[in-house]
Amino acid sequence: MKTLVTTAFIMLLTIATAHAGLKVVGRGDAMRLDPSAFPADMKASYEIMRVRCIKCHTMERTIIALTSGIAPISGQPFDRNATRAYGIKMMRKPDSNMNKQEVKTVVDLLNYLLVEAGK
Repeated sequence: MKTLVTTAFIMLLTIATAHAGLKVVGRGDAMRLDPSAFPADMKASYEIMRVRCIKCHTMERTIIALTSGIAPISGQPFDRNATRAYGIKMMRKPDSNMNKQEVKTVVDLLNYLLVEAGK
């Protein structure tokens, strides 16, 4: 029950803050970012993230973390330190098929998106 209440709170917080600096399209499992306003290099990074990261979880989880500043599963802060830690964790997952450069690219994108979400 506590998890349900926490998830509902995070979703409400996300709805309130999602319009701050990131253009979010869709809901639930279909939620994604609109990269049309991203710089060219970040658009390329978004494509890597969009293809690789959704193998294990929806984009919704990432968007909630970016817009709320809280990782939805652990409840821990989602900041620059967290993006690096998650990048390392994801690179170590055998099914991620991500190399070190791709992880760095996605971590850079996540850090860019954190700044944009704060606007």
